[in-house]
Amino acid sequence: MKTQNHKPFLPAYGLENAHLQTLYPTYFSNFQPLKTTDELFELSDGDFVECVWNNKPKLKSAKPIVVLFHGLTGNVHSPYIQRAMRKLGTNGFSVVLMQFRGCGKQMNSLPRSYHSGETEDAKAWIKELKNRYPFAPLFAIGYSLGGNMLLKLLGELQDNSPLTACISVSAPMQLEVSANKMNSGFSKIYQYHLMQKLKTSLLKKYKIHNMHALIKIDKNDVQKLNTFWEFDAAYTAPIHRFENASDYYTKSSAKQFLKDIKTPTLIIHALDDPFMTPEILPTEDELSSSVELDLYPHGGHIGFVGGTIFKPHYWLEERIVNYFCYTEILS
Repeated sequence: MKTQNHKPFLPAYGLENAHLQTLYPTYFSNFQPLKTTDELFELSDGDFVECVWNNKPKLKSAKPIVVLFHGLTGNVHSPYIQRAMRKLGTNGFSVVLMQFRGCGKQMNSLPRSYHSGETEDAKAWIKELKNRYPFAPLFAIGYSLGGNMLLKLLGELQDNSPLTACISVSAPMQLEVSANKMNSGFSKIYQYHLMQKLKTSLLKKYKIHNMHALIKIDKNDVQKLNTFWEFDAAYTAPIHRFENASDYYTKSSAKQFLKDIKTPTLIIHALDDPFMTPEILPTEDELSSSVELDLYPHGGHIGFVGGTIFKPHYWLEERIVNYFCYTEILS
């Protein structure tokens, strides 16, 4: 599937490096937080997710809605979420972030959490939105882990998707490859940072659940989990009923679902993404005709910063608005 002409991404002079592209927009974004509206959405298993709205529409409104899905350990304060909310909001969209279980202000109720292949919560939230706003076009964006989840969801739904168009950004579409990459070279720094957050979240669950009985690992041993492989083997796989980490990675990777996607979908990816290798990328035969792959030599992980170091141009958000506005016109 091809879209209209758009400006290709060119990295800012001095920010061509993959790690600078990844880190600059995280640590040098300077904006005031948006005024948002919080909503607690109850799930069928007795748990909940916390959703955050910008420009929440009135019931029966026909204003287009964009659903956001953040990356691992992300939330409404993640700079890429704030930028997307602001850019989409100023271009006529209502925007809502579905924070995955335990990623909002409150710890979720159950011992389980979320993972790269967990699509049921997102399906429930999208169905709820479609029931509330039957006349509103629904769009979705997934970032990193959320991008993999969204692509898998679209492949599962096939012709039954209520979404008008979707975008996946920097998705680890082959999870085992990404887990291996994150345990090598400079990428270990990102793994360490994310692992600290994951372990902190897991340790909180020991205070209210008998986690030792559930996953057979002592609380004192949680801090010894240093890689994604170790964490997913100890917690993610058993708590979500996978045989082991490899089984989790195999069944949850989005790459195998891309051929079944019927919703117009744009995948944005950089070849220098430090969270994975180009091995995760699909071949042309693995893509359905509804999927467009927007691939660039530079951009890092959820980076895509153009302009200059002192006057950054956030190309990613412009590309997102450009794609959604075009597909809405076509629909």
